[in-house]
Amino acid sequence: MRWSQLYVPTLREDPADADAVSHRLLLRGGFVRQLMAGHYSLLPLAVRVRAKIMDIVREEMAAIGAQEFVLPALHPAEVWQRSGRWEVMGEEMFRLKDRKGADLALGMTHEEIFTVLSQELRSYRDLPQMWYQFQTKFRDEARPKSGLLRVREFTMKDSYSFDADQAGLDRSFDLHQAAYERIFARLGLPAVAVQASSGSMGGSASVEFMCPSPAGEDLVVHCPGCGYAANTEKATSALPAVADGPGPDAPEPFDTPDARTIEELARLHGVPAERQVKTLVYVVDDRLTLVLLRGDHALVEQKLVDALAATAVRPATPEEIRDALGAAPGSLGAVGVTALPVLADEALRGRTGMTTGANTDGVHLRGVSLERDVAVRQWADLREVTAGEPCPQCGSPLEVLVTIEVGHIFKLGRKYTETLDVSVLGPDGERVVPVMGSYGIGVERALAAVVETHHDDKGIVWPAAVAPFEVAVVVLGGKDEQVAAAAEDLYARLRAERVDVVLDDRDERPGVKFRDVELVGIPYRLTVGARGLAEGVVEVTVRATGETSKVPVAEAVEHVRKLLTVAV
Repeated sequence: MRWSQLYVPTLREDPADADAVSHRLLLRGGFVRQLMAGHYSLLPLAVRVRAKIMDIVREEMAAIGAQEFVLPALHPAEVWQRSGRWEVMGEEMFRLKDRKGADLALGMTHEEIFTVLSQELRSYRDLPQMWYQFQTKFRDEARPKSGLLRVREFTMKDSYSFDADQAGLDRSFDLHQAAYERIFARLGLPAVAVQASSGSMGGSASVEFMCPSPAGEDLVVHCPGCGYAANTEKATSALPAVADGPGPDAPEPFDTPDARTIEELARLHGVPAERQVKTLVYVVDDRLTLVLLRGDHALVEQKLVDALAATAVRPATPEEIRDALGAAPGSLGAVGVTALPVLADEALRGRTGMTTGANTDGVHLRGVSLERDVAVRQWADLREVTAGEPCPQCGSPLEVLVTIEVGHIFKLGRKYTETLDVSVLGPDGERVVPVMGSYGIGVERALAAVVETHHDDKGIVWPAAVAPFEVAVVVLGGKDEQVAAAAEDLYARLRAERVDVVLDDRDERPGVKFRDVELVGIPYRLTVGARGLAEGVVEVTVRATGETSKVPVAEAVEHVRKLLTVAV
């Protein structure tokens, strides 16, 4: 490819509305342009990177025996209704009607649709199967942001495994996890495999692949000591045991007219936050529910959803709270409450001498014993783990990392195959319901995550495996016939060696050419100029380090080829 023929609309200034590094550099480098919030056009350079990412994924999927499909992006509502997810997906699902009035959806994911295809499996001898595709997904994100990191339309590599039993699923899951680790290593992404919530996907287990980055929106709890890692939606810690005194025989009310928050109760009445019971009121699947945590702990809503296997949760309104409990937030508690379900965090189990609201405005209760005074219906891990708490496995202080989710794998079990009536003939002649797994990688998000991980103050620093071009041959003084001929010869020889090369033959100043090559992140620059040719050399510059070396013209192609062999 010749740069003079490329469409690369680079920008000299940072776009004002670009927050994440990848958003800024992909706009400046002429890789993407925004059509509207959450929807981006991929320009030629981005298409080249995307294709290389997909090629790596294809190679690793083929290595574990997966087969590629392409399924429709537009789905009939009936399939999603049968699985129960038509309602669960809520406002994130794009829904529409066709001209006959039939309900349709733009696919957010394809568990249901692949399961429909699996209805043609006949025997356990047809298993295992691993099927995958690259397909556009649509999600009506409430807050699309950060360029390609949080969008409403994107490409996903989603794969699905079908096995006869749990042991088969475990094998398929392990194969995918190993393949994902190889994929992210080849992409140059320092992805960490972490325990995660299965959320609306369902199933028994899930693992996320998280890439540390300030641009991320997910928090991962990680132990530097033993390697324990989990999303905060799943993470736990080993809180030190607390030995409370016996406390009074019954809760004692006391006036707190000016204390409406945990902090105010601590400051005005000397009750430390860790000795308070925080009472939150949620509507869980249309039922008002009390959620109790220690005063210094925060609720993770996904843990609440998982603990109750809930479809929808939301904080109750002040009006709903007063109607049910007779008080406003700030004076709430669960002592004596029997009409509403009470869910309590494990950190409160066995605690005595605690303080909580009395369900009377401006009044609290001290001396509360959770097991004696509160009708807890269910105990669960609900709290958010914070940095410095002890690791649940080795006791070392935990750290909390900001990350980008670049992949997610699930053990779905039989949730979809049972619902959609999939079965095969087993070895004993009985019908067997296959066990499923689901495995996803967001392609454009992976592209952006590579930029977040590989950049400097000059622009993108693509790893050679996914760079839009591996080498740029930059011509200085293109009107000099000897220089032009030497550059053309090097360009042709590199192409003959199957090097992905671009010839910068533009009539531009050297500084402009160098800045563009650095901005778009081409790993190696081969500079051809009259001064160097007079010495019989060309200059080879490594984008990642900035190091430049003079190489004899006759050896330049072999020199670059060796650099690429090591890099890839």
